[in-house]
Amino acid sequence: MAIRELRYLGDPVLREPAAPVDAFDDELRRLVDDMFQTMVYEEGAGLAAPQIGISRQVLVVDVSAGGEEGRVALVNPRIVESSNETEKEPEGCLSIPGVTEVVRRPARVRIEGFDPDGEPITVEAEGLFARALQHEVDHLEGVLFIDHLSALKRRMLLKKYRKLLAEEASG
Repeated sequence: MAIRELRYLGDPVLREPAAPVDAFDDELRRLVDDMFQTMVYEEGAGLAAPQIGISRQVLVVDVSAGGEEGRVALVNPRIVESSNETEKEPEGCLSIPGVTEVVRRPARVRIEGFDPDGEPITVEAEGLFARALQHEVDHLEGVLFIDHLSALKRRMLLKKYRKLLAEEASG
């Protein structure tokens, strides 16, 4: 297992739709292990392969607080059902560090895909688990959480992000 280098806003891989996975092999299982390790190291709730520069449909989420519920690795995931009920909660992203904003998302989702061994899997999630899964599925489609914001909020958030980057560079 290894911690992988994150990609940040501006990297083209974050805006490209990821390619489906067709080989369920040891390389894929190593990638998933590395993604979990990287996510934990970076103190995130989820991570999609494009965030480490790999344009493949693989994501990991762990909002379990030590239990099994809320921890999953999904390959070629598809949201097949979502609730009409929505929640507005703050979101952040490992690829846009230091900034958060409230995003409206469906409160519950059902996602179909495969586990790293190629076995079909269906995940039904609500609350934070559903939000994290939707956020990571967005990454696989080249969508960032800032794309769910109004133009004004997006401009304000990006201005704050650029200021943080400038402070880091000069500090």
